[in-house]
Amino acid sequence: MSRLLLVSNRLPVTVKVEKDSVAVVRSAGGLATGLRRPHERSGGLWIGWPGDVSRLSDAQRSRVEAQLAEQRCVPLHLTSSEVNRYYEGYSNRVLWPLCHYMLDRIPRQDRDWEVYRKVNERFADLVAKHYQPGDIIWVHDYQLMLVPGLLRQRLPEARIGYFHHIPFPSSEVFRTLPRRDELLKGLLGADLVGFHTVSYVRHFSGSLLRQLGLDTDVDCITWEGRQVRVGAFPMGIDADAFDTLAREVGVLEDVASVRRGAEGQRLLLGIDRLDYTKGIPRRLLAVQRLLEREPSWRGRLRFVQVAVPSRTQVEAYATYREQVNELVGRINGQYGTVQNVPVHYLFRSFNEKQLAGLYRAADVMLVTPVRDGMNLVAKEFCACRPDDDGVLVLSEFAGAADEMRGALVVNTYDIEATADAIEQALKMPETERRERMRGLRAQVKAHDVHWWVSHFLGRLQGLPTVSVNRAKEGAEALARMKSAEHLALMLDYDGTLVGFAPRPELAAPDDALQALLAKLVARPNTTVSVVSGRPRETLQAWFGTLPMGLHAEHGLWSRPAPGLPWKMLEGVTPEWKAAARPVLDEFSARIPGSFVEEKSASLAWHYRQVDPEFGAIQSRELRLKLAETFARQPVDILPGDKVVEVRPHGVHKGRVVDSVTRALAPGTLVVAMGDDRTDEDLFAAIPEDGITIHAGNKPTRATYRVSGPQEVRALLAALVEPSPE
Repeated sequence: MSRLLLVSNRLPVTVKVEKDSVAVVRSAGGLATGLRRPHERSGGLWIGWPGDVSRLSDAQRSRVEAQLAEQRCVPLHLTSSEVNRYYEGYSNRVLWPLCHYMLDRIPRQDRDWEVYRKVNERFADLVAKHYQPGDIIWVHDYQLMLVPGLLRQRLPEARIGYFHHIPFPSSEVFRTLPRRDELLKGLLGADLVGFHTVSYVRHFSGSLLRQLGLDTDVDCITWEGRQVRVGAFPMGIDADAFDTLAREVGVLEDVASVRRGAEGQRLLLGIDRLDYTKGIPRRLLAVQRLLEREPSWRGRLRFVQVAVPSRTQVEAYATYREQVNELVGRINGQYGTVQNVPVHYLFRSFNEKQLAGLYRAADVMLVTPVRDGMNLVAKEFCACRPDDDGVLVLSEFAGAADEMRGALVVNTYDIEATADAIEQALKMPETERRERMRGLRAQVKAHDVHWWVSHFLGRLQGLPTVSVNRAKEGAEALARMKSAEHLALMLDYDGTLVGFAPRPELAAPDDALQALLAKLVARPNTTVSVVSGRPRETLQAWFGTLPMGLHAEHGLWSRPAPGLPWKMLEGVTPEWKAAARPVLDEFSARIPGSFVEEKSASLAWHYRQVDPEFGAIQSRELRLKLAETFARQPVDILPGDKVVEVRPHGVHKGRVVDSVTRALAPGTLVVAMGDDRTDEDLFAAIPEDGITIHAGNKPTRATYRVSGPQEVRALLAALVEPSPE
């Protein structure tokens, strides 16, 4: 097994200080439990923050460092300012509410981004320092979203995985974030990006399409010459450990004690961190509504709500605690008696044995977050019920709802419906309770935390290795071009020499490009041709006076030099356009922002100004309809960058190569540059000893790759620079 480098915000340990002694104790959390075995088996390292050790003496810190090293943990120490701004600030005041759809909780001004970025850089530097060739790097969660991309810059050939443990919001929500592009590009540094559910995968793909223009092909995104995979990997718990714990004598004694205390009452249970995403106020309101409308439950119902203290230094959490306290007081004041109150609210932490006792004692478990990445409490409850009894009421907004079909799934925003579900759970016959619980327990055991780890790592290790070094590629291509005695450049226009514009007429060449092309055509022993999908009238207006070849509509029209007439390929007829135009016009009429461009022998439907996700769907529908309409006719249907083009069969850029190279001096180095599928025909026709350069992230047969127009221009500019003496 390859050595595993685990990277998370916190190390899976707790530093305990008692008088003069100090000890590093392993945490019992789900992530720590699941990753302990592969961490130890692989001889790997776990990199993260060990917590605040600033108050320890030098001797105590030395002992902590030694114990961490024994457990193969590498600490990254953070200052109090970094903790405040990177963790409590950007991570938990910006990313946490954003991913949980609570935009009103995000600060009006983003003051902590730079610290977040710098701490992510520190993590990446530390990982790179300990990396050995062949290691597998697994980065965890939203506090480190930039780390995969930073690691890709430092370790281009490393195998990197990333897992997002909280929800990934819809593209409409994610686009509100000012630093959205940087975070997406950070995640794309990974080879495999994992989420809990398919819906989070879909949201991530939607954001990539909307923000970066990247389409996801099933589970694959092409980015910077690499294939990035995405997938759903629902996290589990150590189900066997919880099952064993729930059978212990001490736990069973706790169960008996809890039930004696609630004699004659049905026990509802909620266990959560005190976090505004967990839906505790709405849960309390649902219990209140049940008591209000069904007086028969008053005095017969006990709701135990455990609220584990969380992020107590963050102001929003203190305010939330006050809100919960007020609700508990109001309900108990309204429905309590001298002998009993309906809500028992416990604001403190419990150990695993105490929790197991509560899980096993409860009649109904309420897991009703307003938004949750997975929610392992729901799975822990089921694992702790070897008696096959108990009912789970689960919010549809928890990731666990996708798997746990035996639960009563509710819309937690619907107080009335949640009250209905609680009552249904309380009245559910024993046979139905046991049937549902057996199914839930089978699911939880089959897909436990060990399954989750092996599933993710197995997928990551099985991906093909790709070696990419763009700087080296660009330098190598430039050196070959500079050393050539004769050079012929064949250049695409849109997406290669200029970036894309909302409408074709807005992408006219700027002064810098005109000057660069003038230098290229003046370079000794160099010929230049522009091979574009643009109409000949446009190319003539833009470049007609420059001494270079112009080839329009993907080679349908050619003009070898200024003063010579434009010539059209023979045998091309436009009769098919009469049937195609109404189809494209129909899509243009019903999809605002799209339009049809007609050329002499082709038609193009543009949708750059359409909502990216909707436009991509409509593009696929249009291509299917066109393919069906012209199944037996000599036309090609070509998807481009926010465009679908219909053109005569056999008209493609590759047809230009023969006419250009025929007039060249023997031994001329032919170089082609392009960015989309139409340029693949050009690349295919270039002589074997030529150079092909793809500008962008798409799959390509080109020999070399650059990122886009900016790097294309830089490469061409370097070509015309005088060589140093």
